[in-house]
Amino acid sequence: MLYIGRDIKSNENVYIDNEKSHAVLICGKRGSGKSYTLGVLIEELMEQKNFGKDSLIIVIDPMGIYYTMVQENYEQEELLWQWGLSPSRYPVRILVPGHPEELYGGGDIIEAMEHLGVEIASFKINPSDLSPEGWCELFDLGLSDVMGISLFRAVRKLKRSRDFFTIDEIISEIESDPRASDKTKQALINRLDMAKDWGVFSEYYVDTWSILDKNAINVFDLSPLDPGARGRRNLVVSVLAKQLFKHRTIARRKEGLGLPAETPKVWMFIDEAHQFVPSGKSTLSKEILIRWVKEGRQPGLSLVLATQQPSALDSEVLSQCDIIFVQKLTNKMDISAVNNLSHDYMGSELKVYIRKLNRKGQAVLLDDYKEEIKLVQIRPRKSRHGGGE
Repeated sequence: MLYIGRDIKSNENVYIDNEKSHAVLICGKRGSGKSYTLGVLIEELMEQKNFGKDSLIIVIDPMGIYYTMVQENYEQEELLWQWGLSPSRYPVRILVPGHPEELYGGGDIIEAMEHLGVEIASFKINPSDLSPEGWCELFDLGLSDVMGISLFRAVRKLKRSRDFFTIDEIISEIESDPRASDKTKQALINRLDMAKDWGVFSEYYVDTWSILDKNAINVFDLSPLDPGARGRRNLVVSVLAKQLFKHRTIARRKEGLGLPAETPKVWMFIDEAHQFVPSGKSTLSKEILIRWVKEGRQPGLSLVLATQQPSALDSEVLSQCDIIFVQKLTNKMDISAVNNLSHDYMGSELKVYIRKLNRKGQAVLLDDYKEEIKLVQIRPRKSRHGGGE
């Protein structure tokens, strides 16, 4: 059970069951404490006995704030004591897509973070991990476009003949395509050369699981990357989510047959989630994340999405969340989007409960599995929060 705070009305401790997989939404306007609440859930999972044996924590961090969990929260030590808690620190492994020194603007930041105890490693994507459709989508090319057809054909041919290939091999395949014009070839090569310059794609095979640590918080620091719908942030999340889904599906089948499974259950936390599953438009990662919230519970995949703009999140995602934390909201569109998640057993519409929130750190907790709703004061963080202004 995850201890997340106290019931404001009864002052009783409030817990969330972590025996089952969940789709969780945390929302609230800027400064309401949503990233703080997300951190509380991560801490609770890290506190679980034998956690490292059967679960894996992954954090998608577009703001670069979760490395601070390696430090104790001495700033709120007195408050923690009032709650019967004490400051604590957790092992953090920062995974940087590309070259860390280049993205952080030099080695001094890396040295300072490592001095705090943060482990930093480079993370790269196998070009072969993207499907033919995925490569076309990366460059916003349709399968009816001449460039899209040529790129699709090249990647499909490579995937049929080998398990791993590089961008240079895709270029070579395009150059030897007799059905593509020189103009089409050059336009595609220019795009693929640009992708090479990103530094995100590997020139040799990378086993995703070999860089993840079951005993640490695995933070993918996407803050130095561009946030566009087809930018590198969405690319990383898309590939990672697909790999996790594939491996856990296989593992779940083995578990069902009584066979040993090497891939543990996964909790993936995504801050600023509206960047990845926005309402009304597509991104590289949107389709797979919607699949996570719809189908992920059976293979043991939990997804926690935090956003300051619930109205900007895709409605399919909102409707599939079985645990919802709503912190202070004032925007009418956001309140309306969340209010649509009201259920008959609640007694009143969700917006009625939202109006009762009057302090930072308070939240409306809707647990659809238990069919109950509570006003909760989120407990103080044990580790240092990096999201304050």
